[in-house]
Amino acid sequence: MKISVIIPVVHEGEKINEILDSIKAASADVSYETIVVDGDLSGDTISQISDSSVITLMAPRGRALQMNAGAARACGDILLFLHADTLLPPKAFSKIITALSNSNFIGGAFDLKIQNRRWIFKAIGLAASWKHRLTRVPYGDQAIFILRRYFENMGGYAGIPLMEDVELMKRVKRQRGHIIIVPAAVITSSRKWETDGVFYAIIRNWIIQILYLVGMPARHLIKYYYKEQHHHAGK
Repeated sequence: MKISVIIPVVHEGEKINEILDSIKAASADVSYETIVVDGDLSGDTISQISDSSVITLMAPRGRALQMNAGAARACGDILLFLHADTLLPPKAFSKIITALSNSNFIGGAFDLKIQNRRWIFKAIGLAASWKHRLTRVPYGDQAIFILRRYFENMGGYAGIPLMEDVELMKRVKRQRGHIIIVPAAVITSSRKWETDGVFYAIIRNWIIQILYLVGMPARHLIKYYYKEQHHHAGK
């Protein structure tokens, strides 16, 4: 089976080659392709990519729109959606193949570890991992993967500015699809918490999640998610 790694980016030129190197390390001889979808019309991130084998696309800014554009270009059996500030665990691809060799599962995600030694970030990662094991609703920063044919049959991500990962997983559950949380952790940057303030970000995220789950449209929640009015993909 071949894996298509889809990375939505906006202004990630400083980190993009580190992410691409980590993908090579995680592949462990599994066949894959990498698709980077830039939401900035200047293409400043894809212009920094040094690996000529990487497929690069431009798409309207918005994580859901960018990921859908990447999925439309993909030819792998499995789609792996990777945020630009997230590093995969060792042998991640073989773990995905093994997980989906069980026909009961149509997709999944990894446990979460945050790249910061402060106790609060360890607690956030641990709580997130347990929560998503119980709910089977992982978030995008856990590197969601899904069978391409299943994703296409579902119509891809909804074109909403926030909570596209939760919305997708809610549809999977309604269709009685089963996902697996792989017992290995991706490592994601702590920058999105530190930029806004850790405790503020935790409380804000919980409130937004609750409001979304009780029916408030994502377009109304987006203004609360960003302190600054810049809708960055991959953040």
